[in-house]
Amino acid sequence: MKHLSWPQLEQGLANGGDNYFEFLRVPAMSAGLYALSAGELDVQEPHREDEVYVVLAGAATFTGGDESTLVSSGSVIFVPAHEEHRFHHITEDLEVVVVFAPAETG
Repeated sequence: MKHLSWPQLEQGLANGGDNYFEFLRVPAMSAGLYALSAGELDVQEPHREDEVYVVLAGAATFTGGDESTLVSSGSVIFVPAHEEHRFHHITEDLEVVVVFAPAETG
């Protein structure tokens, strides 16, 4: 079992100096905390793994494939492997839990 508190996750993100802090990695999946500031650009590329995003805080538009939707705290998004996707028009700082299955390969 692995247990982390919310302050530990935020501290890991702050210490990493990046927008993403991976807090779990096993062969079948990996998970991390992803943060983008209001107005920031999401420059991620499609991944080789399926993904689930759980928006914890903030507000933005999310585009996956040909569809766009407004997202905010409580939104859950599934993105299949290899699909173009990104957050944009970020109006409030975003904090998002990301789960990759299988574990992200980079």
